Amino acid sequence: MTQSSEIRAAGPFPSRFREAERRGRRIARPIFLFTDIGKEVDDTLMERLGASLLQRDELGAALAEAMSLPVGDPARVTHAEIGRALHAAPDLSPQLPPRLRALLDHATNVPDWVDWDRIERGAAVFRSLGRNSGDVLGLLSLVGGYRFGGPADLLVRTGGMGGARTLRRLAETTKWSHAVTRPGGLRPGAEGWRLTVHVRIMHALVNTRFAPGWDSARWGLPVNQADQAATLGLFDATVIVGCLGLGVRLTRRQRDDFMHLWRYVGQLMGVAPEWLTDDEDVRHRWNYHILLSAPGQTQAGRDLARLTMDAQGRLNHGHPNPTVERLHQRYEYARQMSLLTAFLGLTGMRDLGLRPRVPWALALSLTGNTLRYRLLGTLPGARARLEAQGARAQDRHLAALFPDGPAGVAGLPEVG
Repeated sequence: MTQSSEIRAAGPFPSRFREAERRGRRIARPIFLFTDIGKEVDDTLMERLGASLLQRDELGAALAEAMSLPVGDPARVTHAEIGRALHAAPDLSPQLPPRLRALLDHATNVPDWVDWDRIERGAAVFRSLGRNSGDVLGLLSLVGGYRFGGPADLLVRTGGMGGARTLRRLAETTKWSHAVTRPGGLRPGAEGWRLTVHVRIMHALVNTRFAPGWDSARWGLPVNQADQAATLGLFDATVIVGCLGLGVRLTRRQRDDFMHLWRYVGQLMGVAPEWLTDDEDVRHRWNYHILLSAPGQTQAGRDLARLTMDAQGRLNHGHPNPTVERLHQRYEYARQMSLLTAFLGLTGMRDLGLRPRVPWALALSLTGNTLRYRLLGTLPGARARLEAQGARAQDRHLAALFPDGPAGVAGLPEVG
């Protein structure tokens, strides 16, 4: 182990690896406000992260390659076959093409470590967080993630952002997170399970499509295991830390169950077993090292941050009076920018090219959450009320993101 802030581990790793370690150390400071993990650097863990930049979901890659085979090849897989198989799961046809069968066997065979009671309790925790979950995921996790090159640059390359597409991507991610955290949502064949496997296949297709023109020597594979592990960390431990920072009370059991839920999501998503855990301290430790290994800011991240925050001001809150609707939109934009400043600090806002705001929204959240979770939340029956109220708040937010139609996720991209 070493405590040096600029030591690069030996190995044929992409040049992004540990290129901005001092910056990553600064960004990681808030982790230590809510955890007891040490600040020493584990160089073995760092080298695992470096190697994972060049590793992928092999079952997903094999399926993507099968989708590129010529018509008539018995191993070829079509979009229609994937759609039918996902909706038929967990009952899989024996006539499925081999590579599609292999991926769906992995997704339908539930590991022995899965505890369904814990997963359901973890999902209930997510619902009880209400709008806090959306604030943390949309601001600290999503926009905060744009402070690093690689995934942000890939997103720009895929054309997934810009104009209405920005709001659509926010909506699709929100829809997915809600589906996996509704009762029974992760059982094989349920909506959350189905959408998770769908996203896994989509990632594999993006990898196959963009790898030939992608600068892997600089960034690693377009969709790689290190970035997959980082993304999973944004949904489990980062949400816990963010909500604690907003004044939400979470017991140790709630946090453990929440971690267990997302461990299974990672399993379904094709994240390598070495990056799956339901130990919160282990995840925080990994997240710390991920930040140390992360690349610096790119223009793609700045552009995505601006587009994402602009989209926050265009949510449709359903007011029949246009004036009231515009006032609500302006308030929500100001609230989001204020919270983002609280999450990222002045330097983080400047990195993204955003104007810092007075963090008044943090005080508002702390006050409301202290009342809701720490005072009223201790009364008899409070947990069930928090869960029901939180789910309704999340549903309202999802409806604001999908004003023109039913909630859904993007279709699988074409190959070739």
